[in-house]
Amino acid sequence: MRRVPVAAVDELPQGTMKMVQVDGVDILIVALDDRFYAMQGICSHEYFELDKGFLTGDSITCALHLSRFDLETGEALDPPAELPLARYRVDVEDGLLVVELPDGPIPVNE
Repeated sequence: MRRVPVAAVDELPQGTMKMVQVDGVDILIVALDDRFYAMQGICSHEYFELDKGFLTGDSITCALHLSRFDLETGEALDPPAELPLARYRVDVEDGLLVVELPDGPIPVNE
């Protein structure tokens, strides 16, 4: 496993999202309710950037076809998406958001 700093904590006020790239893979960072979440940044149903979607309670909704995903688990809550979003561990270290990723290719669900 490798740990990759992706953003400063102060770049993400609560209730906001930020898309970052690691090895050419879009990763969405979400700050909500004093927690941070990291997940694949592209909808698992059809290619669309999730940072263009919106937060609804404890989920994120893709703006293209309105598929909704649970922030905690990545599970698809509403069709047309069926596959969950790949999730990644994110920690705060010295004011930075650090994502834990496997060595090699970053897993995503397409």
